[in-house]
Amino acid sequence: MNERERNPGLAAQAPGQGAPPSPAAGRNLLFLREEELRLAQDLLFFGYRDFTAGPDAMLAEMDMGRAHHRVLHFVGRRPGITVGELLGILGITKQSLGRVLTPLVEQGHVTQAPGRQDRRQRLLSLTAKGAALERQLFDRQRETVIRAYREAGPQAVEGFRRVMRGLMGAEARAALDRLEGIPGGGDEPR
Repeated sequence: MNERERNPGLAAQAPGQGAPPSPAAGRNLLFLREEELRLAQDLLFFGYRDFTAGPDAMLAEMDMGRAHHRVLHFVGRRPGITVGELLGILGITKQSLGRVLTPLVEQGHVTQAPGRQDRRQRLLSLTAKGAALERQLFDRQRETVIRAYREAGPQAVEGFRRVMRGLMGAEARAALDRLEGIPGGGDEPR
């Protein structure tokens, strides 16, 4: 059995991407109707809302929000990350990052150190306090992801990864590859 037979959704590839779908594969394109695409959008909105609700409540008690969470997450994933790399991952301006990073540093969640070769660079890492907060936020979302993955099954987990990578632009996929330690940070969805 080839990949197209195991995964009928592959029949929805754009022209020029692999062999053209067979007439029988056309029946599998039903999920691409507008109503199904709108349902996918609804699922993304509601899923994100509920996925972030717990951490949002925790952060609100500390006068923080999702932007703080994102910084804690990515600094925790890449200790020693430069401000420039973090700006690229988050896709925000230096000014916007400053509004979020300054209180995290002042409250003792993040440390800044000068770069090893370029002293003008700022290398960011979580303090023990910041790592503990990031862990609490992660644990809150971890249970949600575990439950969803268990309910969906292993094939759905891989399908979810493919769909999410497909939603990302090339820059985001490359950043994700770097976070996962994949050399070259490829542009192709997997």
